Amino acid sequence: MANRFLRPHLIHRFSTLSPVGPPSTVVPEILSFDQPKTDVDLDLSDQARLFASVPISDLVRSTAVLHATAIGPMVDFGSWVMSSKLMDATITRDLVLRFVKGTFYDHFCAGEDAAAAARRVRSVYESRGLKGMLVYGVEHAEDGGECDNNIKKFIETVDAAKTLPTSHLSSVVVKITAICPMSLLKRVSDLLRWQYKNPSFKLPWKLHSFPVFSGSSPLYHTISEPEPLTVEEAQELETAHERIKSICIRCQESNVPLLIDAEDTILQPAIDYMAYWSAIMFNSDKSRPIVYNTIQAYLKDAGERLHLALRESEKMNVPIGFKLVRGAYMSSEAKLAASLGYKSPVHDTIQETHACYNECMGFLMEKASNETGIAVILATHNTDSGRLGARKASELGIDKENGKIEFAQLYGMSDALSLGLKRAGFNVSKYMPYGPVETAVPYLIRRAYENRGMMSTGALDRQLMRMELKRRIMAR
Repeated sequence: MANRFLRPHLIHRFSTLSPVGPPSTVVPEILSFDQPKTDVDLDLSDQARLFASVPISDLVRSTAVLHATAIGPMVDFGSWVMSSKLMDATITRDLVLRFVKGTFYDHFCAGEDAAAAARRVRSVYESRGLKGMLVYGVEHAEDGGECDNNIKKFIETVDAAKTLPTSHLSSVVVKITAICPMSLLKRVSDLLRWQYKNPSFKLPWKLHSFPVFSGSSPLYHTISEPEPLTVEEAQELETAHERIKSICIRCQESNVPLLIDAEDTILQPAIDYMAYWSAIMFNSDKSRPIVYNTIQAYLKDAGERLHLALRESEKMNVPIGFKLVRGAYMSSEAKLAASLGYKSPVHDTIQETHACYNECMGFLMEKASNETGIAVILATHNTDSGRLGARKASELGIDKENGKIEFAQLYGMSDALSLGLKRAGFNVSKYMPYGPVETAVPYLIRRAYENRGMMSTGALDRQLMRMELKRRIMAR
């Protein structure tokens, strides 16, 4: 029963987010990210101004949660508890989940159902001016039945998004791993890799998409020719396409952008293939894409693949949106590559990752400022990237309100950066997962590990929130 909460094949993903980074070789076509003008006000030092809209009760809880996640042994213990046999006992499970709900869950998640999540989005926008990116918090599915249940929840997410003013909502998010069985995604990725190695290899089920590999993409996952899809697998793949179509159609009808999340490289080729196929099918509005794919800048081939996809979209005159992130599966990527005798596909240093993210950011912002069919969501918790992006937008004269450039952070993390960017006039969104507490456990464990340690992502927020609490107490 403990596997209901944290399946063994997922546990390795939540170990440590070790410092690693972006492509050691930058694609020549990607524009250099020169230091732009410094006339953008992105002041993250004045905590009283940044957190003026945050009630003291929220500050107390946020400070407590972020300080708790900074304590490494506490995070390790919590992860162990959630994957242990203690969760088999009803009394223990209920006690643990009740504690999690009142602390970590309420801090990092938007609610237990779509209606509650929509209310939270409305509340966050009205109190802080930050938009919401709504996502049903399930991460993976093992069979078609689970996928059918999950797609209903994702459709509910779009319907909940429709109830909100357009000013409050950025997008909804879908995980392909939740609406197509994991085993099938691995099979499709293997077949796509083999075709890239051997162009004459035929894939009768393959639909039109953008390139998903470059010359530096990792191909070691597939060392021998895979068996063709069985009749049953081909039918399940067609059903997965129908599920994606159903949510794309609903988003298109509702004028709600759809973001497709990224995964490990063992699955990512199939996800990219489906994402770009969806973009070709549904990005018909030349001024604003509906479907966005995710680029993970910590991968060495990120810049090349981004350039190839954009070049193909321009050739086909298909609008495209990208969410740019650093990435979250460093440990599992390194372990898998090492087990097969290869180097990790992730950059060797955190400095390389930062450089790749900033190069890709500059390239995308240049494109978005000059072309009508490109939109970019810059998802970052890194304050240097936030400042660079804000200055680059000023240098390019980008309209901050037209929705072509947007910043985003996870709900419950990097609030100082979110509020600072908002005060500087940018559209800023929070990635807000929802769902039953037990469904959110894998997500919560990742957030805990990302905030683990005194120099982690949450260090700035912890410092500023503590200062603001002290200021308010002293002012009484």
